[in-house]
This record gives sequence, C-alpha cells and structure tokens, in this order.
Amino acid sequence: MMRALTILTVIAALACALSLAVGSVTIPPGDLWQVVLGQGDTLDRTLLIDLRLPRTLSAFAAGGLLAIAGALMQVLLRNPLADPYVLGLSGGAATGALLAMLAGAGMVLVSGAAFAGALFATLLVFGLAHGTGSWTPSRLLLTGVVTAAGWGAAITLMLAITPAHQLPGMLYWLMGDVSYARLPWPSIVVLMLAVIALLPLARSLNVLARGPLQAAALGVSVRPLEWSIYLLASLLTATAVTSVGSIGFVGLIVPHMLRLVLGNDQRVILPASALAGGTLLVLADTLARTVIAPEQLPVGVITALLGVPTFLYLLHRSR
Repeated sequence: MMRALTILTVIAALACALSLAVGSVTIPPGDLWQVVLGQGDTLDRTLLIDLRLPRTLSAFAAGGLLAIAGALMQVLLRNPLADPYVLGLSGGAATGALLAMLAGAGMVLVSGAAFAGALFATLLVFGLAHGTGSWTPSRLLLTGVVTAAGWGAAITLMLAITPAHQLPGMLYWLMGDVSYARLPWPSIVVLMLAVIALLPLARSLNVLARGPLQAAALGVSVRPLEWSIYLLASLLTATAVTSVGSIGFVGLIVPHMLRLVLGNDQRVILPASALAGGTLLVLADTLARTVIAPEQLPVGVITALLGVPTFLYLLHRSR
C-alpha cells in the first residue's frame, strides 16, 4: 500500500514540475529550482507563482476530486462504467453554476448552485432508475446517460439566451478550462478533507462493494452509507466543476485503471485515485496548452479523447 502511494506521489510531483516548466515559454530546471528557493529572475517568478502554479494546483485538485467521486460511484453501483460525467452529475452541477452566472451571482453562490445541481441530478437519476421496483446497475447507467443528455439540452438553451459578451467564456468553461483558475486552495482543502473523511469508511466501502445484502448482514448501516456517498460525490463533483468547468471521463478512467493494478481495496484506491486523478489532469492540461502553443486547447478535449475509447472498451467488456 505505502509503496504504491509513494510511487504515485513521486509521479504527481514530477507531473506538477513538468507543468510548471513547460508552456509557451519553457523554464529550465535550474531556473525553476531557483524560483523554488525564492531567487531567480523576476519574470520567471511572476510566470510561475502568479500564472502556472495556481493553474497546476487547480488542475491537480479537480482531477483528484473527480477521480474520488468516480471511485465512490463505482463502489456504490458495483459497475466500472459509473462516473460523475456519465451519470449526469457534472451536467447538473454545470447547469446550476450557469444559472447562477446568468443571474450575476458571486463565486460563493455559484459554488452553492453547482452543489445543488449535482445533488438534484443524483436524486433525479436514482429516483428515475428505481421507479416502482428495484434498480440494476445497467438500468441506472442508462438513466444517467439519458439524464446527462437532458442536462446538455438545458445548457444549450441557456447558452442560446446568454448575452453575446458572456458567451465565449461560458463556452470555453463548459469544455473544461483551467486557464482562469486563480484560487486553487478551496479545491485542495476539499480534496484533503475528503480523503481524510473517507479513509475510516474504507472497510465499510469494501463490504458494500460486495452488495448491500452482504453489507447489511455484516453489520454495515447500508442506507446511511449510501446517502453519504451520494452527498460526498455531489460535493466533490460540484467543487471540481466550479473550479475548472465540466471535464469528463477522469472519474471513469482513473479508478478502473487503479483497480486493474492495485486491486479493489478502498484503503488504497481512494488515496491513489486522488493522486492519479490529479496527475492525469495536470498532464492533460500541460498537453492542452503546449500542443498548439501559444494557442490553448480546452483540457476537456484531451480527457474526452482518452475517455471515449476507454468507455467503449469497458462497455464492450461488460457484455
């Protein structure tokens, strides 16, 4: 366990260092180290501390949040295809945030609206999938995909009535944009608190992954634990969406790949998802701003190019 987490921590640190050094202006490792020591050229310090560091930390925090949310949803549904984007949580959070933006609300209200939208999307998906009987993972997945399409239609409607001067920024944000992330610390605090809060629940999550009946037989309070997963996944998704926009497939790729390598012990998977999800989004953002530099791609494009083939492969395997 510790060896895997140590390796992921080293990889995450290297990815963050690469993100800080690479861009439209490349900073050599020696100059980067001088800035870390509080020395170095003034222009390099401004570029790193004021521009690249907040962007890198925001990408890392958002990737970790989405990966943990995906891991939680996959445990809850016992389905590797579940993630906040596919199940419509990201769409609900984005709809709530856009409504607050159109109303001229401040960042705190935008964050609250994103959480409310994600929570409402969760309740809607699970309510529709349950219906008058019991739900199955495949039924829930199909309901989530259809609901996500509905959120997409609502977002398109809002964009159609948005004033022209607000439209470019909202469009870029919807595609996943880390370039305007200037305040990473709230997301980092939420990520750290989520990992700390989930570690004591890891054993219960291991039991829940075997099924609610077995979990109840072994003394796990299934219903409160499920509701805790709903609420926490909604909070994590809303925090990520508020910070960097709607980015898909991070919560799908990362937990599944980690389970293939590390097994299905949530005591390892949850902290590993935070590290690996953050690393993936940092590398994707680095690629997005360097592949056609000085122009920048939305980071959501990069994650979609990785996630769509992975989703189709998993869907084919699940047959």
